[in-house]
Amino acid sequence: MSDMSTGKQYDAGRYEIRVEGRLDSRWGAWFDGMALTPESDGTTNIHGPVLDQAALHGLLTKLRDVGLPLISVTRVRPEPPVVPSIDRR
Repeated sequence: MSDMSTGKQYDAGRYEIRVEGRLDSRWGAWFDGMALTPESDGTTNIHGPVLDQAALHGLLTKLRDVGLPLISVTRVRPEPPVVPSIDRR
């Protein structure tokens, strides 16, 4: 294995992690305060900010440890801020 860095910096980001099965909101604290949304198809969407790649791997390890089948992991780009237009008549 090489010690060479890729030179990429991984900043905090928002992620959506979809798992098979239903988790209620009390599990949010165990998943570092992320929000949990049970979906109608029997899956759960775990979503919120993740500090860095190490924190993301920690969350994925927790999912593995409780035996939840992973469906997807998606980094969500932040929405651009809405700037009201000024009418200059």
